Amino acid sequence: MRRIVVHLSIGILMVCVALAMQGCPCPPEDEEPTAEMAAMGETDALTGEDIALTDPPEEVIYIEPTTPEFETIYFEFDQYRIRGADEMSLGRIASYLREHQDVRVMIEGHCDERGTNEYNMALGEQRALAARRYLIGLGVTAARLSTISYGEERPIDHGSSEEAWATNRRDEFTVSQ
Repeated sequence: MRRIVVHLSIGILMVCVALAMQGCPCPPEDEEPTAEMAAMGETDALTGEDIALTDPPEEVIYIEPTTPEFETIYFEFDQYRIRGADEMSLGRIASYLREHQDVRVMIEGHCDERGTNEYNMALGEQRALAARRYLIGLGVTAARLSTISYGEERPIDHGSSEEAWATNRRDEFTVSQ
């Protein structure tokens, strides 16, 4: 939906720029038409019928949304310690957030299906809090970071294998402004 809005905005902007670049062919109100203007057909007022929208150019330039899709980070079994492999991802998130002060992030903690619901909710919260603490340590304002635990309720992989469980032990980042 957001990409459609961006594309529509770009299209409208392109039409406005094209119209502005054409300029107004009519003279200012206090200026009398000259013979040169009359010869070029620039003495008549422009009407709505004269303005026609053209087809968009064949090559359309797409502008990506201003907020990135942050990388998911993963955790070891029964752990909420940030792995070395995920420190760079969190560093990129922190860098973006320091540059874009109007962006807020919800950190979502997730677990695999093993363990009780209560235990997994608590572990998911600890995972989200670990990422939050790490981002705060990198200079992100705490008020811009919120957390939620989904425990085992939102698995990406519904399988019951080590690979599926590893995919489900994660933190995801939802960006809002």
